[in-house]
Amino acid sequence: MTIYLGADHGGFMLKEQLKTWLTASGHQVVDCGAPTLATDDDYPQYAAATARAVAVELAAGRSAAGFLLCKSGSGMVIAANKIPGTRAVELFDEKTTRHARMDNDANIGCFSGSWQSLDEIKVLIAVFLATPFSQAERHQRRIHQIAILESESVTQK
Repeated sequence: MTIYLGADHGGFMLKEQLKTWLTASGHQVVDCGAPTLATDDDYPQYAAATARAVAVELAAGRSAAGFLLCKSGSGMVIAANKIPGTRAVELFDEKTTRHARMDNDANIGCFSGSWQSLDEIKVLIAVFLATPFSQAERHQRRIHQIAILESESVTQK
């Protein structure tokens, strides 16, 4: 599985530590930015780059996930979910992380660089990566409905 990482200044240091940990754990990791710590950078560009990369991989039938960090995590969720094919969620505990994967087939997890520690994030990433989508018909139906909303949004522009 390829894992894509992105962070602005609010999550940059954690992203760098996660990159090392994930690589040491045997994952192929692609850093979608920021390339350096810049205190005046903006999160939407890194969210979009990461989300686009995940969406392309998944559309090609390859296994991929993304993880994004900013000060709160919320901005990354909002920006990443603008990219068709991505389902980004904020992850704060193991229960919601499992739910997001099992029921929503989330493919991008977002974290707070201000309120979550490296160890907390590692646990949640491990849960995220180990939890499969349930494939239940009702969840597939709902994800399909989301895809329809995405396509309607694109055609209305």
